Amino acid sequence: MRRDRGPRQPGGGKQTAGPRHRARPALRHSEARPQGAAKPADAGSSYQDPKSHKAEFRRGGRAHTGLGRHAHSHVAKSDKPVSVRAATVHPSKAAELVIGPATSGRTRWRPPQDDGERKLAPVTLPTAVQNVAVTADEGGMRVDRFLEARFPGLSFSHTQRVIRKGEVRVNGKRTQPKNRLEAGQTVRIPPLRLDQSKPRTPGSEADEQTRAFLRSITLHEDADVLVLNKPMGLAVQGGSGTTRHLDGMLEVLRDSHGQRPRLVHRLDKDTAGCLLVAKTRFAAAALTKTFRSRSARKVYWALVAGVPKVQQGRISTYLLKEKREDESLMRIAKHGEKGASHAVTYYAVVETSGPLLSWLSLKPVTGRTHQLRAHMAHVGHPIVGDPKYFSIENWQLPGGMQNKLHLLARRIVVPHPRGGVIDATAPLPPHMQQSWNLLGLETTRYDPIVDAPEE
Repeated sequence: MRRDRGPRQPGGGKQTAGPRHRARPALRHSEARPQGAAKPADAGSSYQDPKSHKAEFRRGGRAHTGLGRHAHSHVAKSDKPVSVRAATVHPSKAAELVIGPATSGRTRWRPPQDDGERKLAPVTLPTAVQNVAVTADEGGMRVDRFLEARFPGLSFSHTQRVIRKGEVRVNGKRTQPKNRLEAGQTVRIPPLRLDQSKPRTPGSEADEQTRAFLRSITLHEDADVLVLNKPMGLAVQGGSGTTRHLDGMLEVLRDSHGQRPRLVHRLDKDTAGCLLVAKTRFAAAALTKTFRSRSARKVYWALVAGVPKVQQGRISTYLLKEKREDESLMRIAKHGEKGASHAVTYYAVVETSGPLLSWLSLKPVTGRTHQLRAHMAHVGHPIVGDPKYFSIENWQLPGGMQNKLHLLARRIVVPHPRGGVIDATAPLPPHMQQSWNLLGLETTRYDPIVDAPEE
């Protein structure tokens, strides 16, 4: 029985709830549950460890429903836009959120009339070596995210390059982009520069095509934030041999003041769905803090092999990156193993297709590389089409389905930097929609992941 105990953390013991365990945006269904679409009869509300079959997070006989503790706020299906007020915006700077037809999933934010707050001083990059102390708020940040938060506008390639070359040091020692900082540590920062963008011809056909493409995948846009529906197969950032990526495309959206939209989180190349982008330095700083404090709520949909015995479960492991030949994988590690990071995922079975396939809804509490893919493979139900982690022998893909990764960043709910909440939902990508049609799965079915605890 959990009762008065705080959230579970590695190592066990009684924990007191800190600020990141309070007042988060609730994951609520954006439309009313359809008639007859009830919860599956065999899906209880208690989340269990899929390996131990032991129920967790129960209070007085009821499952702890951290994400469902707020009152439901449904948006009725209609062809006419519905206008609602952002509840937490100051009256003098009220902003209106216009929600389009429920089936479109698009929102448009009308910014406050007074944009004086948006006039921020340009970021000053160091022209000489600096030694800065890591603050308490920055403790636990990755080294590369630390630089991005301190100096918004730095390109990903430049950040990675100065760390890799040893120009960035922590307490006098070389470091890696993924290493986590601790409060009080000293970071050596070399002279930095903004990468000079290649000369662009205003209004060129290529730029117009890129803008049109970005508009076509936009789920939400306002003065500060952009939510894109990233297609499967499109890289978020550049790398070895990758020249076409979303980060590069955002260059066409650079404004007259030289500001360009910047990424605040990432998705794997083969994962489709919601990707949050900050359009201003103010939004970048606010959203980076939101992700660092785990205040962003994310839901993924996946099609996996087999049917989990535990219908709703919690997977808690340590993950460690391991290099194999010309690729790297995340493997399950032991507690205390050097370089291993704790990872927690909640999952719920939404619907099954015989004993062969299951539609799962996933909620990652942590955001480790390949976390969902490694976790589902660990419990014996790898994601269909996963080229790295699917290793079931003699398993055949059902006819008519494409052998592509069936993983979608379905929904993201985050506090808006200026008040209110951003709640965006991405539709199934074409290859997953094809599979859903083939298997007779309905996207309007009730998603039990909303009953998952927050931690």
